[in-house]
Parts: sequence; structure tokens; C-alpha cells
Amino acid sequence: MAIEISSEDGVAIIRMTGETASNSFSRESMRNIVEAIDSVLNDNDVRAAVLTGEGRFFSAGADIRGFQDAIDDGSITSFIHDLTGMLHPLILRMRRSSKILVAAINGAAAGGGLGLALACDARIVGADAKLAASYAGIGLSPDGGTTWLLPRLVGDQASKRFFLENQVWNSEEALWHGAVDHHVSNEELISKAVEVARTWSRWGAHTREATKHLLDVQTTQDLEIHLSHERLLIEAAGITEDFAEGVDAFLNKREPDFI
Repeated sequence: MAIEISSEDGVAIIRMTGETASNSFSRESMRNIVEAIDSVLNDNDVRAAVLTGEGRFFSAGADIRGFQDAIDDGSITSFIHDLTGMLHPLILRMRRSSKILVAAINGAAAGGGLGLALACDARIVGADAKLAASYAGIGLSPDGGTTWLLPRLVGDQASKRFFLENQVWNSEEALWHGAVDHHVSNEELISKAVEVARTWSRWGAHTREATKHLLDVQTTQDLEIHLSHERLLIEAAGITEDFAEGVDAFLNKREPDFI
């Protein structure tokens, strides 16, 4: 089975195995990844998900042999178009979802696989994790949202060095740059990722979705517009059941039932 999905107490674990980890972006593997993540995003019983890989790979990115075949038969443009046509809408759905997504990076996250990791709300690295762009080395420009997502974590200039020097960050370097949130042993990786997923997802669905959205758009609009945006969303929150429950819980000195 290309993707393994398990779920417990509202947290799903999506494990990319075999070629979906080591050769993630063939048409077939990309389709499997999209279907697996979408199944979790559409599951009302899931509040958060942990995305991880297998062995030496979290998600190794492009199928280079597939690139060669497409170059040889003249279909390379449609091949790239098909892959980005699956990956890019998925990244938007991940960013816009109320669900908390945590990348448990066990091995290499490269190319579009790096985009998958960066699209998550948090990233945990094990000792064997590596982050790589890998585009420049094969004559490509970046995709998978990497040039939008990485600068928001590590800054513009560090991102330029990362891409244009074709850098590979090990787990400690990734933490030092601010690209990931926690560095743990390989043995602790999944448990730590689940812990973060549970902690971040204990709030109401509107709180999670609106917070993610506001943080994503805050760099693209001025303060006046952003304040209006915040006002609309907090007004919408005011009529939710979670808000009524939260106020009642606060006044009665108890935990709200959505925690």
C-alpha cells in the first residue's frame, strides 16, 4: 500500500511509503498523495494530521527518470503541468483547512516534497532529516510554494542562499534557521509530532481556520485592510457554538468542551 493512514482521538497519521516517499512526484505517486491528504482534510472526525515518510525519505520530490522520459518523448511541459496541477491546489487546501497539519520529517524532504513539509502548520525533524531545494542542480526553478513559504519562516536572504547555493540543511541547521519547530531523536519523532498536533488542534474549528488564514495574508495587505479582515472574522466567530461554550466555560471556571 502506497500510503498508510491511521487515526486515533482526532489525529490522523499519513505515512508515505515506498515510491510515494522515495519517488514522490510521478503522476501515480502524486495522485496517491493528493487522495490520501484530501481524505483526511475531508474527514469531519479528524482535527489534525501528521504527515511523514518512510526510511531515508520524507518526500524526495521529482521522479527524475520520469523527467528524462518526458524530455525524450517531448511531453515534458505537460508532465510538469500535470504534477503542479495536482500539487499546487493541494497546498492551497492544506493552508486553508481548519485542520492542523504537522510534518514529521524523518528523512529527505526535497523539491516539491519540501513544499509539502513547508505547507504544514508545524514541522518536527528527526536526526536523519534533510531539507533541500534541489531545483537548481537539475536546471529548474522552484515550485510547490517553496519560494512563498520558506521566506516566511527564515527570511528572504537566507532563502536566496538556500535556493541559489543549492544548499542542503541537516536537522540541526533546519532548526537553527527557523525552518522547523522542534528537533528530536528519530525514536521520538512521531510521538512529538502527535503531541504538537493535539496541542494546536484543541481549539474550535473557526479559531484554527481563521488564525491560519490571517497569518498567511498578513504580509500581503496593509494594517488598515488587515484590521477589517480581523473584524469580519471575529464577528463570524461571535455566532459560533464554540464561542458561546468558551464564554460559559470561562465564567464557570471549567475547560470548554472543545478542548
